[in-house]
Amino acid sequence: MKKLLALAAAAVSLAAVLALPAAAQTVADGSREHPLRVLLIPADGGTESGTKADYAPVFNAVSRATGLNFDLKVGQSYGAVVEGMCNQLADIAFFGPVSYVQAHKRGCAQLLAVGVEKGASVYYAGMFAKADAPIATIADVKGRRVAFGDVNSASSFTFQVAMLLDAGIDPARDLAAIRMTGSHASSLAALVQGQVDVASLSFDSYEKAVKQGAVDPKTIKVVARSMAIPYPPLALNARLPEAMKTRLKEAFQTVNKAPGVTPEMIRGYGGARIDGYDTRFSEDEFNVAAEKLGLLTDDLKGRILAKAAER
Repeated sequence: MKKLLALAAAAVSLAAVLALPAAAQTVADGSREHPLRVLLIPADGGTESGTKADYAPVFNAVSRATGLNFDLKVGQSYGAVVEGMCNQLADIAFFGPVSYVQAHKRGCAQLLAVGVEKGASVYYAGMFAKADAPIATIADVKGRRVAFGDVNSASSFTFQVAMLLDAGIDPARDLAAIRMTGSHASSLAALVQGQVDVASLSFDSYEKAVKQGAVDPKTIKVVARSMAIPYPPLALNARLPEAMKTRLKEAFQTVNKAPGVTPEMIRGYGGARIDGYDTRFSEDEFNVAAEKLGLLTDDLKGRILAKAAER
């Protein structure tokens, strides 16, 4: 009975989280009648409109260049996007590096493309504090209140937890309090509002917040910066026809040079303008994300989430 109740609860939870129309079959042609279904992790503070605005320009550019059409939707969490891909509710997905590794390991996702900026396809996770706080290094985070984003996020959870572990800090034991905000923007807002002492988010998200005027950079300082992380990828549903996979890879590889496509349309993570997309990026580059993910045992994640639930 307990197992049946657990399965029922999981099914209800998945349906509620995904909040997406269940298509009966994978789209094969990308026509106007049957556009390719694109599912995006909620990268802009968890808002659907903000995340769509980030990626609509480049998908419009690919559509202009190829005649393919796309239906963009936003999952309510990183985990929802993994489940959406693995339950055949999406043909293409935008993942974080860790959530991509999760979907790839389940055989659901194959790499489509990663963004390229100034010849590189990397970004960085950070830990930030108020400029006047007595927190200068990762060691100073011990005993502080810390905000993390989504538990499946590479740059608002996984890499920050890994940095703490490398410094000999057990997040569940050594932090004064943990707040799971669900997004990069919400973690930064918690810091600005004084609800936490340290916020975990990507440098891309921080820079976007600065540009939008959501935070005064004079009031914030960097406490820690991660190693280079592979750029958040676009991925293909593994069950897509091979001809469609090839067509999409060719389209993204050349979209920045397609007739009628302007530089403003070539966007990536956080809606930032990038130089283009690399569809030949090696799967092996995501091994670093897999290694960091391996440090987060189920026991550790469970203790972190339990601490976050304390009030």
